[in-house]
Amino acid sequence: MAPTLVYDDDCGFCTRAAEFVARHGSVEIVGFAELSPSLRDRLPPDYRECAHLVTEEAVYSCGESIERALAETALVPAALFGVFRALPGYPSLREWGYRRIAENRGTIGRLLP
Repeated sequence: MAPTLVYDDDCGFCTRAAEFVARHGSVEIVGFAELSPSLRDRLPPDYRECAHLVTEEAVYSCGESIERALAETALVPAALFGVFRALPGYPSLREWGYRRIAENRGTIGRLLP
């Protein structure tokens, strides 16, 4: 089973980001509106708060979901994320960055082609 990126399909920026990841890696994408009951049951109760990457072994949420999804692409060497994870404070920085982008996705979306 390929990892599945679950995202807010009401958000144009989120949809474009999910499609970008799917184009460049072995990641399936499913919008919130298309969740199957079995996939929905694997997500946290507040799943609409951020994106999630669902694998056979685990569910990764928010910034970690995007990090793990990018690691499934050929765009960024997966080993690089292992180096980042070893750095003190990296998880907090990753989540801070995810939140800043999420809070400004309308503006950021207009800046992207």
